[in-house]
Amino acid sequence: MTVGVYRSRNPTLSSTEKNQVSIPSISNGIDSNEKKEIIDEHSQHEEDGIFQNGIFIRHRGLNWFVTGLFVVGELAGGGLVAIPTAMVQLGIYVGLPLALVMNVIFMITGFMLGVAWNVLLRRWPQYRSHCRKPYPEIAYRALGPVCRLIVTIFCRLIVTICIDVTQFGIAVVYLLLSAKNIHDALKSFVDTNFSFCYVILILAACLTPVLFLKSPQDFWWAVVFAMFTTSAAVILILTGALMDNSECHKEINFPKFKLTNIFLGMGTLLFAYGGHSAFPTIQHDMKMPHQFTRSSTLAFIILFIMYTPVGIIGYYTYGDSLHDSVINSIQTQGIQQAINLLITVHCILTLTIVFSPLNQDMEEIFKVPQKFGPRRVIVRTGMMVAVVFAAESVPTFGPLLDLMGGSTLTLTSVVFPALFYIFLTAGEKKAEHMAQIRGYSTEEDEEPPTFKEMLKYSDKKVVLLVALIIVFGVCG
Repeated sequence: MTVGVYRSRNPTLSSTEKNQVSIPSISNGIDSNEKKEIIDEHSQHEEDGIFQNGIFIRHRGLNWFVTGLFVVGELAGGGLVAIPTAMVQLGIYVGLPLALVMNVIFMITGFMLGVAWNVLLRRWPQYRSHCRKPYPEIAYRALGPVCRLIVTIFCRLIVTICIDVTQFGIAVVYLLLSAKNIHDALKSFVDTNFSFCYVILILAACLTPVLFLKSPQDFWWAVVFAMFTTSAAVILILTGALMDNSECHKEINFPKFKLTNIFLGMGTLLFAYGGHSAFPTIQHDMKMPHQFTRSSTLAFIILFIMYTPVGIIGYYTYGDSLHDSVINSIQTQGIQQAINLLITVHCILTLTIVFSPLNQDMEEIFKVPQKFGPRRVIVRTGMMVAVVFAAESVPTFGPLLDLMGGSTLTLTSVVFPALFYIFLTAGEKKAEHMAQIRGYSTEEDEEPPTFKEMLKYSDKKVVLLVALIIVFGVCG
């Protein structure tokens, strides 16, 4: 048996055979619309590509470089404008090394999550067609079914809740940041007292129709463009801060060390680098999903190059005068408003990918068909209404950003990827080993390894690395 390849016991039926199987199973008592929906649902299990030599290649999808830019576009934005504040809270001599450590850890966990999804593609052919909830499925295959009912209800539910809460919180942060930037621009150029609450409502109304697109591969151009707007914003932030340095540095102060500031700063850094709950959704839409490890590595290198100079120069120029965002500290109005515009465009475009896992999860719950229709419009509009309600209830995005960074985002970006990776890779090795001994595969091969088996089939250095990452995540 070829290493890394798991051969399914159930051969894939052709499209013709599937139709022959599905049509007789439809009762005469079902109307034509319901028949069509059942056939559509059945056809969703057709593979979207070819599988050979242990690698799945989709018929169409994103290439690895565009996917890397896609990930940068999804992560940068809110974190970028808050990085200097995190440096002030932590102190440059703690904040800079900690930012480097976090970048490396999040790069590793992104790599692990990419490997985990590829294990599912190799071992379970049903994931080669459209999957609305790839991250919870990774959780299910990694840890269940020790007891199928408990795992189905508990493991996948907990992971799904964490992902949904994380994406919901990020959506609220980005909506607030976008609305704040637009509101600041209005006050700068027009003498008006236009309500901030109205800006949130108008922005949400304009954005909602874009959310009706099916999945990331339908709007990849938007998030890649968001990455370039962020790059331009970095250049302008550095330019504005350097221009202000000669004057602002004279009045600079740094806060005294406080333990609470350490935790707040860590929360901001975690938010800046964490966004893994959307990674499997992005990877699922790649032409060659096995290349996602390249994409995530490229993305975190670009993020570190973006974040580091902004954090250092913002720290030494503005000190403790920084609050939620570095933008308001920049003194040159033209540069400040240009940055406002670029970050706003970034956040608006990124909201399309932030909403994607959340919307698809809700559609799975409400049994919404894959094809566009009124039920998709209702569910996705309802989700936007919920995000708007939360945004209207929170005055600023800073505390929410720290809260998200220190709670569910840590689980979905640090703890879960490492945990699922070690169990899935060990399970694959166990299945291959048992199949080689028997000469064939059985149902038992699909069961995840026990803790003892995980240790047996895993490299001890990898186990130690995973343990350290999980401890870091729990402490963070």
